[in-house]
Amino acid sequence: MSPEEVVSGDAPARDPRSADDEAVARVREFLLARGVPARDIDRAAADDVLDLLVADRLLVPAERHYTESEVTERTGIPIDLTRRFWRALGFADVAPEDRVFTDLDLEALLTLRSMIELGAIEIDAAVQLARVIGSSMARIAEAEVSPAVRGLVSASGSGTSVEAAERLSRMADRSLPAMARLLEYVWRRHVQAAVRRAMLLRSRDSSGALPVLAVGFADMVGFTMLSQQLGEDELAAVVSRFEEVAHDTVTSGGGRVVKMIGDEAMFVAESVVDAARIGLALAEAYADDELLSDVRVALAVGPVLVQDGDFFGPVVNLASRMVTMAEPGTVLMSEQSHDALVRQPESAEFAFRALGARQVKDLGRVQLFALHRPGSEPMAPDRRVGRRWERLSDVLRDLDDLRERGERLIAGARQAGDEAVTRSASRPGPGSGAGRVEGGDAERTELE
Repeated sequence: MSPEEVVSGDAPARDPRSADDEAVARVREFLLARGVPARDIDRAAADDVLDLLVADRLLVPAERHYTESEVTERTGIPIDLTRRFWRALGFADVAPEDRVFTDLDLEALLTLRSMIELGAIEIDAAVQLARVIGSSMARIAEAEVSPAVRGLVSASGSGTSVEAAERLSRMADRSLPAMARLLEYVWRRHVQAAVRRAMLLRSRDSSGALPVLAVGFADMVGFTMLSQQLGEDELAAVVSRFEEVAHDTVTSGGGRVVKMIGDEAMFVAESVVDAARIGLALAEAYADDELLSDVRVALAVGPVLVQDGDFFGPVVNLASRMVTMAEPGTVLMSEQSHDALVRQPESAEFAFRALGARQVKDLGRVQLFALHRPGSEPMAPDRRVGRRWERLSDVLRDLDDLRERGERLIAGARQAGDEAVTRSASRPGPGSGAGRVEGGDAERTELE
């Protein structure tokens, strides 16, 4: 440090290249400790993909040794079935000569084979299970990785692979095992809940008939227009908030969110009373939310087919069709769900208004009821659609006022220009007489 720097107290500027070299050295040490050859590290650093190498070694810490045919030889599973499992898990086909499979892939296939041999699951059911696992895990992975990658880029500023690789290597020992434990915990809890539901349904009806459930849909009003007005980050915040309110409201009311379909949530409840409470709670929760618009809610009750965590049948189709017919902030019920609800001891909590029969696509004419709380009417069609929409309406009104003022100014300017042209044309020039002026006025009037 120079004397001038000591006096001024300013530290010397650090060479960013030396900081990069130090980061590369730390990442190199991390990878070498995990058995990565030095030549692979040098190649990744030269190609600026050091972060990808770290991610590969952290998440799938096994060498890619085997082709498809070699996997078949070692597992005894026919190659066509191996491909079915691979595709079901959500992975693209590979060329026959590509060595992309690892010991972890062999272990997974052997696990499936042992389950089939023990009679715990049939081949088609195993493939379907693999499909559900693959799609679910893909969504979990995207939800976990997307914000993490954005955080890495924003934290590093430049978003270089060296900085991202170092951050990944520092977080890995804690975050990956923690996430694996969390996934296993949630899986065990959901398996327990699914087993209990299945056993309870079987005890209620041992005839093998389809279970009777309440199915509901909640659809956010105006999402298409909103998505066109917002940037990427703002839209992501709206979608996240929509899902948060739906999950919190449905689960706290004793229901279960089946899936989110863009701006729509599908849920089920074993009790029609729970479903009615959830429907009203959803309408009220979204109406009071600062960020979101209102929702339309529809409820239907009846037998449903349960498969792979999803629900199918005419009742589901009816609820899905009905939600598009509801007014913002209202809850619609089918005739069957209305009749089932009025027979319950808790029916005094609710009030209804018959809406008459409506034509529902593919289902014919269906009697519908609006559900609301006693002493309050269903929300009117012109009800405010969220506070954000009030502010947007104010902005649009201001824009309309500005446009009208601009049009008036333009019209005034044109009129003033026309009058100026008229005065100029009617002014007597050298050698002109009154007749010339009259002629000019007459000609202009005719032209206009």
